[in-house]
Amino acid sequence: MNEIELLKIAVVKTVSEQRNDAMTAEELAGMLDVAESDLEMFQRVLDKLVTEGKIVLIHGKRYALGVSADLIAGSLSVTKAGNGYFAVPGREEDLFIPQRNIGVGLPGDRVLVRIEADKRSGDSNAQIGRVIEVLERKRRDIVGTLKTTGKFNYVVPVAPGYSKNFYVDKLNGAKINDRVVIRFTDWTDKDVNPEATIIDVIGSADDPSVDTISIIKQYELPQEFPDEVLREAETASTLMEKPGERLDLRDKLIVTIDPVTARDFDDALSLEIDADGNKVLGVHIADVSHFVTPGSALDKEARIRGNSVYLPDLVIPMLPEQLSNGMCSLRPDEDRLAFSVFMTMDAEGIVIKSEFARTIIRSKVRFTYEEAMAILEGSDKNSDQGQQKVSQETVTLLHNINSLAKKLRSRRFAKHALVMNLPECEIIYDGEGHIKEVRGSSSDESHELVEECMVAANEAVDVELSKQGMLLIHRYHAKPKTKKIDDLKVDLEEMGFAPGNLNVRKNLSSFMKKIVDDPLSYYAQIAVLRSMSRAIYSVADAGHYGLAKSFYAHFTSPIRRYPDLVVHRQLGELLFKNKAGLYDKVEMGNIATGCSQTERNAEEAERELLEIKKFRFLAEQLKIKKPHAYDAVVSRVTNFGMFVDVPSLQLQGLVHVSTVSNKFVRHDAKNDLLRAGRVVYKRGTQLKVIVSFVDFDKSRIDFTLASSPKEHFSRGQSSGKRKKPAGKSWHSDVSSKNRGKKGGGKKGKKSGGAKRRS
Repeated sequence: MNEIELLKIAVVKTVSEQRNDAMTAEELAGMLDVAESDLEMFQRVLDKLVTEGKIVLIHGKRYALGVSADLIAGSLSVTKAGNGYFAVPGREEDLFIPQRNIGVGLPGDRVLVRIEADKRSGDSNAQIGRVIEVLERKRRDIVGTLKTTGKFNYVVPVAPGYSKNFYVDKLNGAKINDRVVIRFTDWTDKDVNPEATIIDVIGSADDPSVDTISIIKQYELPQEFPDEVLREAETASTLMEKPGERLDLRDKLIVTIDPVTARDFDDALSLEIDADGNKVLGVHIADVSHFVTPGSALDKEARIRGNSVYLPDLVIPMLPEQLSNGMCSLRPDEDRLAFSVFMTMDAEGIVIKSEFARTIIRSKVRFTYEEAMAILEGSDKNSDQGQQKVSQETVTLLHNINSLAKKLRSRRFAKHALVMNLPECEIIYDGEGHIKEVRGSSSDESHELVEECMVAANEAVDVELSKQGMLLIHRYHAKPKTKKIDDLKVDLEEMGFAPGNLNVRKNLSSFMKKIVDDPLSYYAQIAVLRSMSRAIYSVADAGHYGLAKSFYAHFTSPIRRYPDLVVHRQLGELLFKNKAGLYDKVEMGNIATGCSQTERNAEEAERELLEIKKFRFLAEQLKIKKPHAYDAVVSRVTNFGMFVDVPSLQLQGLVHVSTVSNKFVRHDAKNDLLRAGRVVYKRGTQLKVIVSFVDFDKSRIDFTLASSPKEHFSRGQSSGKRKKPAGKSWHSDVSSKNRGKKGGGKKGKKSGGAKRRS
């Protein structure tokens, strides 16, 4: 152990012993006999310990123990409603910080939080957090819309979580209602608005073309690749001439199945029968590790990006187009390098053995999901896919893989995997780039076929590496927290369901299957999703609760996920009998943490831009006075109206009480419903609504009723609590790489569905 590490231990021990007496740096240096010549180094040690959260800096100058029972440092998360959440080590659930206690904290800031009793709850054991001090600001540049009161100019942030607008002094060339980038300067008094300076003008907020660049700037998404990275990518084709020792599969029947707009194909499938009559499923993944070597410029950039980002009208790839859409894409009728997983299965779909090899393949057919589905349904009687003729052998292959996939799926759900069938929103553009339609898309057998094959391959790789004692990055989805599930049970009971004890995974899985066709299925699934932990990348923890897998890694998408590339490298080292691998535990842990963060940032950016586009679409309906009637369900009732969820748009809005009826509308607080004559509105009431008001600044939509409500299906009453906004959790690990565009960053006609899958 070096001198710095010993000093860090000594500092923490000293601060711990002085728990009730915070000390200055000078006092600590004196107690530890730090020489005057070492004071600069000592200060760096203190700064490092603060960053690590082991000690905290309070009142600007004094240091205290960071792991105190009631005082802790960490990152602040803020919801759209303005409330905060804070992860506390060893605590089952995040600490809730009400908006009144956030002080001058902003989303992502590193803050010092005090844990205190929640005196307003009536529960003597209830606790909340209070931000005592901001230790470090996360984001200095913020995107927003310039507004004015007439006397003062201010900027309304685009990203949710900023409950305060920012005052600006000089316009610096901006006009009112422009989308601008501001640089945060300071904020020390929560009773006044923070101040900032305009540093860039993006364009008019009324111009849809500024939406994407606004989100890119707000979430600091990388765009252009550095020249060094592009130079390396340009030479990638030469590496095809040095494939190394590989298993040649070019004579095998191998196919790809992807979205119609896909431009990178990173996985392919095959199926054969061995000498014992067992089925051998081949999952062939683009061998990105052959082209992107550790420490190269390509590798460093891919690690920084962490993943590709799928925006409604643009893809920001992890790798340059020469690789993502070129040498690494498993195009039909072209020789390509792959990493293959061969899973030998018996008649019941049980994996008998798994084998792995670096291969060279040549995909025979490229199917879209629609084409594959047509064959599976038998509607493609002539086996004619556009201009290509599909052989009977290929048709048989698809049916055989589908039959096996059904067995895999059946076995997975027999282990109580969770059924999630939430539609994904797609934005359909016309020929001029205007939004033509927003619609939900659901999975079908063709998606499930690919999904099950990818899940099986991901599991097989994790099982093998773990069995051999190799370090790897697991895709970890923790068991949901007990309190979250208890709250979910109450929530579902208020909807009228009788879910039973959901802390028993069999009961939760059974409940999810039962509600598939229920009118409240969408709302119930959202509630379940909110109760789940977020899937992350982890070196220390293994297992995927949602998929019912004890071992699970991401292996099947190295073109667009960096953890998959790392797993490829480790598997490659294992094939070369190097169990030490290429990474130590610390470095791999840093990669896992970094990729979890970039994934979350990408998801928030995708979700925010998709919401903006949906708002644009609804605003256009108002502009041309042709609002569309949407199916909706009442999710909450208040004395001023009712909140409704629109599943096809995946949006929530308010139907104000003044628009509900010409009759007197009474709010029955006891039963949590509205009465308008004989018509009753309560949680679960189904109705049709049309948009009546769109507020971009406040992310608010108002609806009015388009018709009388259908018979409601809710048998309980609402708690009236606002829920934490739904974000992606483990659901994106269940769906296949389906419904949108993948890869290279060009505009498409349809988007919004493709994510990082299975």
